[in-house]
Amino acid sequence: MNQNKLKISRKLPIKAIVNNPAYKFLSQALIIAGITFLLTEATFRIYHRINPTFVFYNRSYNRWRGRPHAQDFDFQLNSHGFKDVEFTQEKPEGIYRMLGIGDSFAFGIVPYHYNYLTLIEKQLNSQGQNIEVINMGIPGLGPAAYLALLINEGLVLNPDKVLLSFYIGNDFIDNYLTSLDRKKQTFYTVAFLQSLIKLQTQFEGTVYNPNNLEYQDDHPTLTDESYLDQVSNLSRMFNIRTNDGIFLGFFEDAMADIRRIKEICDSRNIDLTIVIIPTEVQVNKQLQSQVIDILKPDDPQGLDFDYPNRLLRDRLSQYNIQYIDLLDDFRQVSQTTRLYRPNDSHWNIAGNALAAELITKHLLTNNFNPDGE
Repeated sequence: MNQNKLKISRKLPIKAIVNNPAYKFLSQALIIAGITFLLTEATFRIYHRINPTFVFYNRSYNRWRGRPHAQDFDFQLNSHGFKDVEFTQEKPEGIYRMLGIGDSFAFGIVPYHYNYLTLIEKQLNSQGQNIEVINMGIPGLGPAAYLALLINEGLVLNPDKVLLSFYIGNDFIDNYLTSLDRKKQTFYTVAFLQSLIKLQTQFEGTVYNPNNLEYQDDHPTLTDESYLDQVSNLSRMFNIRTNDGIFLGFFEDAMADIRRIKEICDSRNIDLTIVIIPTEVQVNKQLQSQVIDILKPDDPQGLDFDYPNRLLRDRLSQYNIQYIDLLDDFRQVSQTTRLYRPNDSHWNIAGNALAAELITKHLLTNNFNPDGE
């Protein structure tokens, strides 16, 4: 009898919990939250499939691609989502067609008329050439995506030349970062919340908004803390004394894609020129000092800000690929002129203008022969 009472007394607390109004409310709330999460997740996935957005990972190179005919300051993207005027697939008679392939540098955060690819076309034609430069820049790309873009969309345009912009700041590691993004993203809902948090905590007053028709060349993009943290992390590639070989692995991965691009261009009789774009910490002495203070290398000379450029130049020469390294000229001009947007890794108007001037000069003096003579 006592044992039965004991068993009943042990069951009573469970019944009491189940019948408790607070428990019922909590369980119902959890069920509703679960259903809401699943519906939200399904909605995000369907939306992303129909209308891809950078917030969610995309296996293709189109994650950050512009929407066809979208407004970009006072300019409208073309029907391909590129920051350029419309072009025909068939190359016009007598035109020397050049493809500008790159990431957000090629796409540009400045208005279309200030973009260095736009300026290159204008400057070459002012020299009596008959040039068409097609800007195929898509933000967020890396070497593997450059290769895919050339194969999928570039070759059909029958180009005479490919001008590929290689950004020192992240093009060595973009293939790795892309695979990392693919592994990290499990739920679209979580990615959306993370994106909101990032926008609220890392960016200054107004985020880059191409729908705003007024471009502000001196307005910072990131907060001081976020930008310095970003630059410091990327600057570990310059510490050659403690380099454990990881960067060299990234380097070889990127070079495999560049070599494949070279092979494809050679097979189609297409000229290839690589534009080596420096990151701001390579040309800005003040920013270099801040990075050295943060990384605190045993020997400040151990941070060699020319190191990746030397590796890249040597390998491009080995592959017989023509290149132009903008580092020295940007370093010199940066002593008196700001060439990057504040707290932003991208060129401002002056940076784009200098790049266009240097690249145009290089093209006109290095076997650039549109007439085939």
